[in-house]
Amino acid sequence: MLPTSAIQAIQENGPFNHAELARLGFVHTERSARFLADEDLAAVPPSLVRTIGTTADPDEATIALLRVGEAANRGEQRALFERVVGSEAGERLVQLLGVSAALGDFLTRHPERLALVEEEVLPMDSYRARLLKAIGADPDADMPVSSCTGQDGRDRIRIEYHDILCRIALADITAPDAADAQPDVSRRLSALAGASLDAALAQARAQVTDHDKVRLAVIAMGKTGAQELNYISDVDVIYAADAADDEVSADDVTAIGGALARELARVCADRTKEGALWQVDANLRPEGKDGELVRTIDSFAAYYTRWASSWEFQALLKARPAAGDAALGQRFVELVEPMVWQASTRDGFVEDTRAMRRRVVELIPKSEVNRNLKLGPGGLRDVEFTVQLLQMVHGRTDDSIHAPDTLSALAQLTDGGYVARDQAAELDRAYRLMRALEHRIQLHRLRRSQVVPTSPADVRRLSRAMDMNPQVFEKNLDAIRRRVKQLHEEIYYRPLLLTAASLSDGQVALTPASAQARLAAIGYRDAKRAGQHIEALTKGLSRRAAIQRQLLPSLLEWLADGIDPDLGLLAFRRLSDELGSTHWFLGMLRDSGVAAKRLTRVLASSKYVGNQLESVPGAARWLGRDADLEPRSGESIVAELDATMKRTDDAAELIDVLRHVRSREITRIALAHVTRVIDPSRVAEALTDLAAAVLQAALHIARLQAKQEGATDAPRVILTVIAMGSFGAGEMGYSSDADVQFVVEGPDDLTDSDLVAAGTTVVTHLQKILNAPSSGIDMKVNADLRPEGRSGALVRTLASFSDYYRQHAERWEKQALLRAAPLVGPEETKAQVVQVLDEVRYPSEGLTPSAARELARMKARIESERLPRAARATHHLKLGPGAMTDVEWVVQKLQTEYAHENEQLRTTSTLTALEVLAADGTLPRTDADTLSQAWRMAWQLRRALFLWKGRETDVLPGDAHELAALAGLITGSEESAREMMDRYLKLTRRARSVTERELFGE
Repeated sequence: MLPTSAIQAIQENGPFNHAELARLGFVHTERSARFLADEDLAAVPPSLVRTIGTTADPDEATIALLRVGEAANRGEQRALFERVVGSEAGERLVQLLGVSAALGDFLTRHPERLALVEEEVLPMDSYRARLLKAIGADPDADMPVSSCTGQDGRDRIRIEYHDILCRIALADITAPDAADAQPDVSRRLSALAGASLDAALAQARAQVTDHDKVRLAVIAMGKTGAQELNYISDVDVIYAADAADDEVSADDVTAIGGALARELARVCADRTKEGALWQVDANLRPEGKDGELVRTIDSFAAYYTRWASSWEFQALLKARPAAGDAALGQRFVELVEPMVWQASTRDGFVEDTRAMRRRVVELIPKSEVNRNLKLGPGGLRDVEFTVQLLQMVHGRTDDSIHAPDTLSALAQLTDGGYVARDQAAELDRAYRLMRALEHRIQLHRLRRSQVVPTSPADVRRLSRAMDMNPQVFEKNLDAIRRRVKQLHEEIYYRPLLLTAASLSDGQVALTPASAQARLAAIGYRDAKRAGQHIEALTKGLSRRAAIQRQLLPSLLEWLADGIDPDLGLLAFRRLSDELGSTHWFLGMLRDSGVAAKRLTRVLASSKYVGNQLESVPGAARWLGRDADLEPRSGESIVAELDATMKRTDDAAELIDVLRHVRSREITRIALAHVTRVIDPSRVAEALTDLAAAVLQAALHIARLQAKQEGATDAPRVILTVIAMGSFGAGEMGYSSDADVQFVVEGPDDLTDSDLVAAGTTVVTHLQKILNAPSSGIDMKVNADLRPEGRSGALVRTLASFSDYYRQHAERWEKQALLRAAPLVGPEETKAQVVQVLDEVRYPSEGLTPSAARELARMKARIESERLPRAARATHHLKLGPGAMTDVEWVVQKLQTEYAHENEQLRTTSTLTALEVLAADGTLPRTDADTLSQAWRMAWQLRRALFLWKGRETDVLPGDAHELAALAGLITGSEESAREMMDRYLKLTRRARSVTERELFGE
């Protein structure tokens, strides 16, 4: 049984048990009963306790009510407290306390403010006067100045601010429908912010000498400017200043205006015993943090006319005079307004828009992605992005859709025929609900947060505050956010698929110009051609066309998020023409979001892979599963090819199989690369394994052809293939030559001349199989690194090979062996080859001074002779300063010098050798890391260039679009073209410094 006083406070007629308290909504019944029994709550009537049970958190409301009662009794406010709790105002009070512990703390500090719960909500135009009067400033003055400064002045602003905030929160919490009330709540919060800025400026004037010489306007940006502010949020502003009279210099305007702006920000942000208001953020000003804090109108005009980026005009869409000199603020708005609506036609608009979305996504911790109401998928930012993008696209020619706030703009877009009414109604409701929920999250502790909590107690409080069932709260929220994502597609993309003849009731018809404008705004450079592709894909009444109409809204968006939407859409159309009639292709895209999204990334990123998917149609199936994209091992490819070779002696058929297998597997590797299933080192390893397997199979076919042509000795000889260059190092690219040498052996009855002749016959057939364009295998075998180069024998016996390298090889030939590795042939022969190689490439004397000088001379000659004259040296990925060749030569010099003593250095891999050199201290760790990073990036860029263009090139392009494509391929969406280029040049400059020190002693 509970104490009698608690019983009286809850129910007039007799005993009341814990079960009854729980039934009312209390969780911690024993504690709440004890608090309700306290003498400071003796005036609380039973009806009010029942109301407490309906609040968002009855236990927290009880604690807060007791604290307010204790404070009222201490502060001689007992009569006021008893009057409030004994009237209907008490119900409003406990509803507030159940939602906001922070505002309960305010009323505990200031019980004299309890009367606010008895009053109606204040008119918004009264906020400014109340705040200014609180600090002794005249609201009617042209430049109000506070008579109360310092800590006391700051506290007075905060007390009045929280008084008004309590009133706004009361109207919000007690509204019949939180979603319906949300826009008005945000307008009131924005008005309160503006009034607070005016009060802070009045205090700043009291602190800044000669403040009266300058007129300062505070321009609200972002949510403050659009009057969509939250309870707790940074207040984004821009400051405009002007001289109060003609005698004030421009320098004085900037200096005094800057001092006022800085003091204003401090007044708002400083934490006192009454807390803080919020941060004032001026980073949306021209040049951001690096720019002048305050500018004149003329200075703004010069900047926005000449230098501003597209994203800055998008930000200005919401600009509004909020505080200070209203006339000056209006001049600013009139200056920028015409510029805002031309932003979508500016160069870089699409790139800036993408970059803004990328930065937003990158701000979300992975653990919060699905709980972030603002930035997560289907969240508030998605609604705002949809509306603002439509405004930017169509607002250039339609002045009726220029509203700065999201919901008004959505209504205007609907009235203008850009959004269907039923879709607009759904989006409007979803946005209001999520904003109201965001407000409830922030109200609890008055902390800046948009993340839905996970603890059961917090979820219960939040759902009850929104009049939702806690059991299905998260499920309903997920459904709302999924629908927002769908609505984004339906509103922006689906109208692009509809013709006037195919419209249903309520659907939106776009003119061709409007459709093209939408496509252009999201990145399609040839919007007219894109429209033609869309029409071709969706026209007709076939099942195929119907599925395409279902898929394309999502696919168009994913393609637009890719590197080159035009390339991707064209490739998708071609692939659909090729595969659309199959039973699996469109069904896979419809049923597997992973496969569909990956396909759009691939097609918009790589001309090469797009072409490969047409020639290997079944490869698109792999996109749905990581396991299917994993490169096959060299052993499994060899086994597959061996099985085929055992079934037939038809060389032409075997060449077809070889061509098919290589094309299929290189496509698999490229798909895994572009979709990031494997990293670059795995790409190189897989390409090398594939080349070795193809070479081994081609050798079998070459022997078969030689035998069929009557070369009786050819089948009897055995060839060992020594991989050279990137092939031997396991660092191959998609179009790398397979640099090789051949060692021949055979039965004792064949002389060395017979062996060489027979081996040459086989190798000649091998080259024809792999090098001839007609074969379609597209893997060039290059034996130019053999002894004596092109003039030397194609094959040698092991004795001849050994004799040449031990007795006659030149310095560059010995150095080339540092990347040599026998890949195909008998194990015993390969071991003998390695023994010869090691003796030559890792000389027991190391690198002698004369050899070091010769090596330096060779490198200098290569730099002067081999770099193409027309190429920009810093952009050459192979031969440029600090690029791949520089790094490889440093490694090879140090291997020649030290590998005879350190067996771990006996590796053909550039990166492995660098790690060993750093680990044993031969090369400083910082130098090794510099070389490694430069080499990796150059390697990745060479591979990305091939994927992008579909052909080999070693020189970075100058075109910004192509550089952006490379950035997208090697970093995803993490870097812009400029950032990537800056990073590459910085890395190679550092690598070149190491190269000059190690090779040339500079």
